[in-house]
Amino acid sequence: MLKSIVETNKWKRQESVGKVEGKVEGKVEGKVEEGDNKKFHEEYQYINLLKDIMEHGSMEMGRNGNTKCVFGSAMHFSLENGTIPILTTKKTAWKTCLKELLWFVKGHTDNKILNEQNVHIWDGNSSPEYMKSVGLSHHIEGDLGPIYGYQWRFFNAPYSSCNENYQGSGVDQLQNVIDCLKDPLRRTSRRLVVSAWNPCQIDKAVLPPCHVLFQFNVIDGNKLSCSLYQRSVDTALGQPFNIASYSFLTHLIAKHCGLEPYEFVYYMGNCHIYEDHIDNMKEQVERDPYAFPTVEIKNVREDIGLYEIDDFVVTGYQHHSPIKMKMVA
Repeated sequence: MLKSIVETNKWKRQESVGKVEGKVEGKVEGKVEEGDNKKFHEEYQYINLLKDIMEHGSMEMGRNGNTKCVFGSAMHFSLENGTIPILTTKKTAWKTCLKELLWFVKGHTDNKILNEQNVHIWDGNSSPEYMKSVGLSHHIEGDLGPIYGYQWRFFNAPYSSCNENYQGSGVDQLQNVIDCLKDPLRRTSRRLVVSAWNPCQIDKAVLPPCHVLFQFNVIDGNKLSCSLYQRSVDTALGQPFNIASYSFLTHLIAKHCGLEPYEFVYYMGNCHIYEDHIDNMKEQVERDPYAFPTVEIKNVREDIGLYEIDDFVVTGYQHHSPIKMKMVA
């Protein structure tokens, strides 16, 4: 299992950790003993990735600037007992992240809906200048095209604008997975996959999807896990959102389907830090993480698209100060 493979990466000092017969430096694997509370934490997987990129990455010129990058990484996060891995070594705007996720789940593509909730993470990719640069100047203002949520709920349905009603069009991948998860005879299927990568419509959206595919898996009758493959990972700004978002999604789907959230398993392709963010990340890797918070979802809605942010209660989120960085569109 991945959680065994990446176990050493959950320790602050990778080089000092040895695994022998299921033990870590003479301690029971995975158990935090006295004095270890600042050494062992699942957030060190993120910190150690940042260090790997800065120390061993290759500086490459991309479409939107220089990045230091590595190719290929993996992480594992427990979701048991309500745990939600919202990173703590800098403040993560988890409400903004959750609002975006619920917007995805509803299948929306209109950035104005996010703006009305004071969410502006897509503004850089929807400005008139940017839209013109990607050949989408004919889109109305705020129309992001057939991006994530559209493909989750209406895969490959002909796209005209963000104002159309696409209900019943295309393939509702998310609902298909939910139907299987609610059925005890089908929930152990190995086909519980949702793909945001649709080559037929990539040029109609403001960006090709970065987090391209996720899969659910059930063991022991009711333990729900999610694995994600992400082709392109902006580790400084985007990745904390990606980890929180898919962990929230797993908690949400578990609640909706009467299951127990178990783990989030995260596979990555190109992991990079933009050149302008490197100094910020040097500051962050010196911080020790706090315990992750917990999440409770208060209600079970009739339809997956009916959940709102007030249905979620996050408790115990302690974090370091924010690190301000400018998003690279």
